[in-house]
Amino acid sequence: MIAHRGASWDEPENTLPAFRRAIELGADYVEFDVHAARDGSLVVGHNRPRVSHEYPRLEEVLDVVHGRVGVMLELKHPYLYRRHDIVRRTLALVDDAAVILSFEPGALRTVRRLRPKLRTLQHVGFGVSLRRAAGAWGVGFSNERVTPRAVARAQAAGFATTVFTVNEAPRMLELASLGVSGIFTDRPDLALRTLARP
Repeated sequence: MIAHRGASWDEPENTLPAFRRAIELGADYVEFDVHAARDGSLVVGHNRPRVSHEYPRLEEVLDVVHGRVGVMLELKHPYLYRRHDIVRRTLALVDDAAVILSFEPGALRTVRRLRPKLRTLQHVGFGVSLRRAAGAWGVGFSNERVTPRAVARAQAAGFATTVFTVNEAPRMLELASLGVSGIFTDRPDLALRTLARP
C-alpha cells in the first residue's frame, strides 16, 4: 500500500506531518512529488513551487522517511527544470531501494541510464502506451481509466501494476482481486483495514 503524498487524508499532502502519519499507520511506501524551486533547490510539493509558499526540501523528507518506509519519488515535469539538472541531483540523494515515477518516458530512461539498479514506474495512459513503458519495472494506471483488460495486459508483459488514487474500500478490494501490485491512496488507514480482511 502506497501512501499518496503521505497520509494526505489526515494531514496536508506532501508535508512532513503527512509522511510521519503514513509511517505511523504502517504504509509500505510513501509517494511524493519532486520539483525544483526558483533557486534550484529540490522541494516536495504537488504543483510547481510558488514563491509565497514554503515547501519541505527533498533532503528533509528523505531524512524523515529513511529506514522507516519505502520511498516512491515522482519527478514532476522534469523537462521544466532541465537547467537545474533535477533528475541527476534527485538520484544522488536516494538509495537503490527507491522507486522513481514519472509521466515522462524520457526522464525514466535517463534514470535507468544513470542508476540501472533503481526501479522505475511509468504512468501510462495520457498519451503513454505500455509499449512506451518498455524498460520500466512497473506501470501506474489512473483509477478512473484503468480496466481489468489493461491490468492483465501489463501483467502479461511482465510489469508490476499500480493504480492511483484509490480512496474507496470496495474499489480497493476490486483492484486487489485483479492482482495489482500496489494501490496509491490518500487513506492508508482505510487501505490497511480493507486489504487485511481474510
